Amino acid sequence: MREALISPPFLARRAFLLLGGGAILQGCGFSPMYATASDSGINPEMADLAAITVGAIPDRPGQELREALQERFQLGGVGVARRYDLDVIYAFSEQGIGIQPDTSVTYQRVIGTANWTLRSQDPHHTTLTTGKARAIDGFNFIDQQFFDATLEDEKVHARIAIQIADQITLQLASYFKRHPAKPDGVS
Repeated sequence: MREALISPPFLARRAFLLLGGGAILQGCGFSPMYATASDSGINPEMADLAAITVGAIPDRPGQELREALQERFQLGGVGVARRYDLDVIYAFSEQGIGIQPDTSVTYQRVIGTANWTLRSQDPHHTTLTTGKARAIDGFNFIDQQFFDATLEDEKVHARIAIQIADQITLQLASYFKRHPAKPDGVS
């Protein structure tokens, strides 16, 4: 059976289907969010993301989210003039799941929520768009080992920050795709 999956006719059919599917999607106006423009070498949405200044987000998890957002926005280029401010309110809730008969918790669910606002850097600080991002993760408690639980909690917060940064980046790139910047640099 394995030889049938890698035979030349099978591979030819697979390649034909992949190319045909790509042509159909392109005909419908589909374009990858992070593709570069052919003439300038940089995607306009990515350049708009690079023009965002991320405001301070309190506490260590907030710092992790801010750093993750800045990493994603810098993919659009370095040295881009800042035209937008991004304010994020970031919070966590934790739920004990897997309650034992002695009321001890064996699994902790962590839910991270971010409400964000994108404003232009004009004199009125005009609100351009707002959005929400949410991520859920969790970890197991192992025999009440406090140090291990603390490390696991930190890892979960870091993973949630990455997931939320990805969601916010996609939402902002989608906004910039629908609202391209005007020639004077203001959306």
